[in-house]
Amino acid sequence: MRNVLMVFIFLLSLTSLSYGQVKPASEKPMERSIYDFKVKDISGNDFDFASLKGKKFMIVNTASKCGYTGQYEELQKLYETYKDSGFVIISFPSASFGQEFKTDKKIKKFCDKKYGITFPMMSKTSVTGGEIHPIYKFLTDSTQGVSESDGVDWNFQKYLIDVNGHMYKKISPETSPATLEVIEWIVEE
Repeated sequence: MRNVLMVFIFLLSLTSLSYGQVKPASEKPMERSIYDFKVKDISGNDFDFASLKGKKFMIVNTASKCGYTGQYEELQKLYETYKDSGFVIISFPSASFGQEFKTDKKIKKFCDKKYGITFPMMSKTSVTGGEIHPIYKFLTDSTQGVSESDGVDWNFQKYLIDVNGHMYKKISPETSPATLEVIEWIVEE
């Protein structure tokens, strides 16, 4: 009878562990890092944010038919000026506000032809609502240490990420990406 009881207790413990009901008290959920994300770029290739370790970068949600679309020109100039120092701009085209083409192919064609974009562009992404992409859920989490990081306000909202992968600042859509504050942040050691 004792052997049957021991087998029963053993099986019960396995069942509890497999359903995640028993965890060591010291085990904490792992915090996500910006470097944990992998996304598809606008050409369908994998883009791994871990490749940006040690670099400063700006993430910006973009749209081809927005009043702020002219910021593409500023973004491209900023990228060309500082890319050799390791600065990167990552664009996430988004139709979350209804101002983007339907396909990545049309977005890419527009950006190539009108602005000559050479910085990395990702596949069209939802940045708000129920279909928000996990990277934007991460960026808009108010626990990031940036008080204003709770939601995407509009197209061309910018997020500055430091060399350690921490959010430095959220910049409003109407603010130029090439402000003195941004430039000073890029060049500071």
